Amino acid sequence: MNVDAVVVGGGIAGLVTALRLAEKGARPLVLEKGREDRYPCNTRVAGGAFHVAHRDVADDPQVIHDAIVRRTGDSARPDIIETLARDIGPATQWLRSKGVRFMKVGHEPYRQHTLAPPIATHGVRYWEGRGGDVLLRTLLAELERCGGQLMRATHAERLTLVNGTCVGLRATRDGQPLEIATRAVVLCDGGFQSSQELLREFITPAPERLMQRNARAGLGDGLRMAREAGAKLLGMDRFYGHVLAQEAMHVETLSPFPMLDLTCSAGIVVDASGRRFMDESLGGVTMANTMAAQADPLGAVAIFDEPIWNGPGREYLIPANPTLINSGGKLFSAASLRELAALAGLPADMIEATVARYNEAVDSGRLGELVPPRNGGGHRAWPIRTAPFHAVRLCVGITYTMGGIAIDTDARVLNRDDKPIMGLYAAGCATGGVEGGGTRPEVAYIGGLTRSTVFALRAADHIMRARTTVAA
Repeated sequence: MNVDAVVVGGGIAGLVTALRLAEKGARPLVLEKGREDRYPCNTRVAGGAFHVAHRDVADDPQVIHDAIVRRTGDSARPDIIETLARDIGPATQWLRSKGVRFMKVGHEPYRQHTLAPPIATHGVRYWEGRGGDVLLRTLLAELERCGGQLMRATHAERLTLVNGTCVGLRATRDGQPLEIATRAVVLCDGGFQSSQELLREFITPAPERLMQRNARAGLGDGLRMAREAGAKLLGMDRFYGHVLAQEAMHVETLSPFPMLDLTCSAGIVVDASGRRFMDESLGGVTMANTMAAQADPLGAVAIFDEPIWNGPGREYLIPANPTLINSGGKLFSAASLRELAALAGLPADMIEATVARYNEAVDSGRLGELVPPRNGGGHRAWPIRTAPFHAVRLCVGITYTMGGIAIDTDARVLNRDDKPIMGLYAAGCATGGVEGGGTRPEVAYIGGLTRSTVFALRAADHIMRARTTVAA
């Protein structure tokens, strides 16, 4: 085959790239390894909030820029941040012009633009006919109307490079080899969150003990191909995810909701020895990363009391209380901490001592003197002293990996010398260098849908400029 551009992956980044190319007169081909009509990908099952660092996409670009910097510190490239902050408003309007609908679903800034209709608050197929599912079907219909093509059941395997320039790729379709020649390849197949091999290399010593809170399609194929071609990788050790009940490992109705983030942040999280091992105030994404780095990611237990369960436990759109119990999760409850420890399989003396030290620090305002300190984030510490006392065994729900292929502001893939690999682009969660936060203790979540859209459009625009230059 010979086409103008090959896009690997049929999520938001891939379909936005292809549609932009097609509307400008190119002949793009999207390769999607899924076979079914509603092929699995993270966009399809996403919550649908369109935000940047929890700021509304319609905010002033400087407000968005400053929010990203507060989250990431100096770990993200300034030119990438500036581009994202400046372009997200127009990018959102471009999606609207293609028929994508947004709606307001809450008072918080990050919910002012949510994909419509919003996801359901219950059910295993909470996403079907909603949010990201509707977005993908809308973009695909527009792509086909403009002459673009999506080829299902096609697995991209290796890039073709000639004198350092990407000129195509090799794939298999239904087991048959396929050679495709092209002027540009765009890698848009998402992160590596479902690859046991890559997770073990970069994220956790025990990837099989993480809950796949995602579409289970992100195997890092694009990242692997780019690495083989000499691409630079950035921020590979962090991911976006949440804290779930441990029963989610085998009870389908407990993932992706309810999240236990707010309950854990109000109380404490201990390991099998009964000791705290993280700063709970940093929030769910950071807690999930900290748990994943342990020798046993399934060894964490949340400890809290009745006011927490009926306070933070009832917050959020899909609250832990009562969703956890109604969906098949296990809440241990007891009249004393000693009884609770016995139920949860924890050492009673240590649990009593840990909670006593924690309560003293809360009362005295000396949370920073705890070991480990609790003072880095914005979540309030609640005392744990009112029966009944509660415990939940926890697991890590991994949604997508934050690290990936290094790109410039035109989404060109950079090699290890920070030079573009000609003809090779990447967009979406296959890329790195924005989220994560580097060495900062708090893991910086920025938003996957928005950065996917911005750099997909920029990849397509650069491909068309390069095409025009060659033609001239």
